[in-house]
Amino acid sequence: MSNPVYLALDLPRLEDAKALATRVKAHVGGIKLGLEFFCAHGHHGVHEIAHVGLPIFLDLKLHDIPNTVAGAMQSIHVLEPAIVTVHASGGRAMMEDAKAAAGEHCKVVGVTLLTSLDERDLARTGVQGSAHDQVMRLAELSEAAGLDGIVCSGHEVAAVHKQWKHGFFVVPGLRLPEGKIGDQKRVVTPRKARDDGASVLVVGRPISRAEDPVTAARAIEATL
Repeated sequence: MSNPVYLALDLPRLEDAKALATRVKAHVGGIKLGLEFFCAHGHHGVHEIAHVGLPIFLDLKLHDIPNTVAGAMQSIHVLEPAIVTVHASGGRAMMEDAKAAAGEHCKVVGVTLLTSLDERDLARTGVQGSAHDQVMRLAELSEAAGLDGIVCSGHEVAAVHKQWKHGFFVVPGLRLPEGKIGDQKRVVTPRKARDDGASVLVVGRPISRAEDPVTAARAIEATL
């Protein structure tokens, strides 16, 4: 992949989202469309963004019984996504069925631990151990289930890459050194994540909310 940066495009208005994608398309490698975008705009919205000409990453974080997740995967075949996410905590059977139902050229990756969560949040949900331990456990389960890779923070990607040599690793929650972290708790720079083995770098607000999105995208591209 020549440019690993995927722009997280979760603007509320479809026209604004398409305009931004068109503006920065020369400086990003793909577009990530999340749950907010998909619920607001559905298949039509995805098709409209696909017309920009970049690969589409559907970050839907599917999490349900295996049969339901498989059905959901089949329903988005027509959108031809390059990447789709499922929650690794849904279990091995769910992940196996998700991968089996995915399109031939679609990478299915397991979300391990949201970058908005830390150890305190884990403890409150009954999960013992560190965030790192939880990510490593779910990475191992995702590999065993036959997924292409996982989503994890930049804090864990080096360790996961060492354990899973040929995995496909998506790292969100990235910020430039001088950037605000917002609601993220475990962030690193795009350069650091890439050096540690990230395959895709998801960048949202540092580009989408920048005064000049093109300049911001070019600045991130230049660090890589």
